[in-house]
Amino acid sequence: MRLSTLLFTAPTAKSARRYQREPVPFQMLLPLQLKKTVSGKSDKLKEAACMQEMAVMFACFKKSEFDQQQCLKEIAEFQGCYKDYNQRMSSQREQGKKGILVPGEKKLTHRQMNQLLKSFPPKK
Repeated sequence: MRLSTLLFTAPTAKSARRYQREPVPFQMLLPLQLKKTVSGKSDKLKEAACMQEMAVMFACFKKSEFDQQQCLKEIAEFQGCYKDYNQRMSSQREQGKKGILVPGEKKLTHRQMNQLLKSFPPKK
């Protein structure tokens, strides 16, 4: 097996393997300030809805050999959960499209965030 001599050479001043001097000097490449707006690229919600109810419903189906008459209670719970989820998501979508700020909301859409940034402009 041949080993390259490059593996055994000592790190030079330009090498990425050299030891880092502490503290690392800060170099400001761009001014440290926020932009006036936020892009809406990552507003896609990937949330699974009613997973617990669906798991209970499928367990009942398996136990009763997929007879829906024996699992009416679980089916009703799953449908109710999904209906509540759809109503909640539609109200959040409407508020997000209009840019309405809801007190105590943890996740804001890009429109709501832009509305918040407009109300507190940066001081110069």
